[in-house]
Amino acid sequence: MTSSTTRVAIVYHSGYGHTAKQAQAVARGAASVDGVESLLVSVDDIDQHWTMLEDVDGIIFGAPTYMGSASAQFKGFMDATSRNVFAKGGKWANKVAAGFTNSASRSGDKLATLQQIAVFAAQHGMHWINLGLPPGHNNSKSTEDTLNRHGFFLGAAAQSDADVSAEVAPPPADLRTAEHLGARVARVAQQLAAGRRALALKEAA
Repeated sequence: MTSSTTRVAIVYHSGYGHTAKQAQAVARGAASVDGVESLLVSVDDIDQHWTMLEDVDGIIFGAPTYMGSASAQFKGFMDATSRNVFAKGGKWANKVAAGFTNSASRSGDKLATLQQIAVFAAQHGMHWINLGLPPGHNNSKSTEDTLNRHGFFLGAAAQSDADVSAEVAPPPADLRTAEHLGARVARVAQQLAAGRRALALKEAA
């Protein structure tokens, strides 16, 4: 890693492995951008990573949607940031942020989870990055095998049948959508970091 490397962390919770698979796809997408390092962080291990998260350029948050909300474990992480981040001077302010979620139902009220995560990012003064894709499956000639097949705009959404394992779900289209989000956030984080370096050089001249 060089001083110009852009670092993007993917902080997630997964109850049954499906959201972990989605998180891995987000991380692949971020790492596919030249000069970007992606870091996967499970909220189960979050206490080992608070300091590292202060130094990254962006954080992409992910959680399964349970009963119309982010999982209790992810909400526990969110609450823990009040003392580990917010109370310590807003260490995440001006980083880029984005979100993803997964549920067994096609809708499953996933939008509520993405909105919850977006508000959480705003509370930390972060810059929210949307999915940046049009709806992928909304006419008679489109298919399920398209990016953003569920038609979400705020973040990346995936659907995993409740009776199948993470070995077969989420389906490839949802994983490619997750990769797209990771790459989009990585590029924006990289651009923002480059702009800050350019401004610093200009001010120092």
